[in-house]
Amino acid sequence: MAIHPIEFRYGTPEMKKVWEAENKLQKMLEVEAALAEAEAQMGLVPPEAAQEIRSKASTRYVTNERVAEIEKETNHDIASIVKALAEVCDGEAGEYVHFGATSNDIIDSSQSLLLQESIDIIQDKITRLVKIVLKLADENKKTVCIGRTHGQHALPTTYGMKFALWADELHRQYERLESCKGRLCVGMMTGAVGTTAALGEDGLKVHRKVSEILGLPAVLISNQVVQRDNHAEYVMSLANLASTLDKIALEIRNLQRTEIKELGESFDPEKQVGSSTMPHKMNPITAERICGVSRIIKAYPSPALQNNALWHERDLTNSSSERIMLPEASILTDYILNLTIRLMEKLVFYPENIERNLNFTGGLIMAERFMSELTMKGMGRQSAYALVRKCALEANQKNINLKDVVLQQEGIKDYLSPAEVEEIMDPHTYLGSSVQIVDNVLEKSKEWF
Repeated sequence: MAIHPIEFRYGTPEMKKVWEAENKLQKMLEVEAALAEAEAQMGLVPPEAAQEIRSKASTRYVTNERVAEIEKETNHDIASIVKALAEVCDGEAGEYVHFGATSNDIIDSSQSLLLQESIDIIQDKITRLVKIVLKLADENKKTVCIGRTHGQHALPTTYGMKFALWADELHRQYERLESCKGRLCVGMMTGAVGTTAALGEDGLKVHRKVSEILGLPAVLISNQVVQRDNHAEYVMSLANLASTLDKIALEIRNLQRTEIKELGESFDPEKQVGSSTMPHKMNPITAERICGVSRIIKAYPSPALQNNALWHERDLTNSSSERIMLPEASILTDYILNLTIRLMEKLVFYPENIERNLNFTGGLIMAERFMSELTMKGMGRQSAYALVRKCALEANQKNINLKDVVLQQEGIKDYLSPAEVEEIMDPHTYLGSSVQIVDNVLEKSKEWF
């Protein structure tokens, strides 16, 4: 019976396939095969033995069921894999399986392959999401909306600015993963304490050759493990990415609120149900799920950081938490990335509400513009601020348009004509360099991927 939501509710087939038991075992077998092949090239094992090990290093021959059966006796996962592989090899080849290696050589090298596959999947989806958001930025660089600070109406901005900001941040998350990958996804065949002593003077050569065969850079130095600052960096990169997806989904949830309703996620009225009791509900369930799952991902850096502090050359305290943390963090991050792609692909806009909210405060959002215009016309900045603030407070208290209060001020008439006041009140013309800023992001994005 399924227990964990990853088994039946959360996750994509492509990422689950990376971390399922079959693929994990296959990757460990590939490391054992690479070790035998490297040792054969150094003359440490017979070439025919290495060939036989390579031919049998497959889950077609070594099954998880057989490994589990052996582990009931050995109580050691890697020793069980070694025995299961050795027993299916013909002749004396099985005698050479795992020669000169320690368990974590196999674990860390194979895990690097899993993490490499995971990062590739995540980066591919970040790329897809960035392209969707950039398209939205381009299409909406002149879609004027109200900008909010502290939850209050501030100044006009554009949806193009909002989307371009997200695209730029997502690209930084891509770069963080790319940088992390080079340190995290490394090959290791350095033995029990990292000295390669079991392989004598050929130890470093074997270590480098195994990594080469696996298509990984060889770790420069290790003890019994690749140091866990690398794994912590990966988990923190996923948590950071999750925080960006959380930010995007939270903004959409807020903008979909009934009293705002400027945009929101799509809803299929023919099939979708918003509530089991309230027939009118159309809830932002995709965005809410992104926010909720992101909280789990953002909790993983704590155990990941604790795993970096191990006793001496290594203990086992990192292992158990990583068995949970690395698959879950990878699967859940990929999952909410997928949800965000779907969310942004089908984003729904409500132009009439965007315009309504832009003018909701009766021109109060243009107070900064009045202050700036008065200052440029010759009034002192502090005096201009004080005068416009007085007008804004009166307009707010009396619930009247800021323009009407401004036109009654004798001090302003000396600097601005009624026609200029009318022009200043148009929020669509107070966008600064926003269009150019979005265009700059769009142009720069051509270099991203």
